[in-house]
Amino acid sequence: MKATPRNYIAQPTLYSSIFPVILEDNFEGCHVDLRPYILYDQDISVYPGGLTRVALKRGCLVVNSSQGGGNKDTWVLCQ
Repeated sequence: MKATPRNYIAQPTLYSSIFPVILEDNFEGCHVDLRPYILYDQDISVYPGGLTRVALKRGCLVVNSSQGGGNKDTWVLCQ
């Protein structure tokens, strides 16, 4: 580690929200995080909804798609 410190990252475990997801025809509580849609120009606009990243392995905290996670569009109903 001393020879190549840039190859290592230390950070605390973050426990994300849990949301019901259908896995193998059953509802499971999976960890998720929401990436909101924000447009930045002269003004900043935040849109309802976003991209939800989902940990698709039971008990996994990783929502990253390159490590077995998935994603879903998220819609917000506005009245």
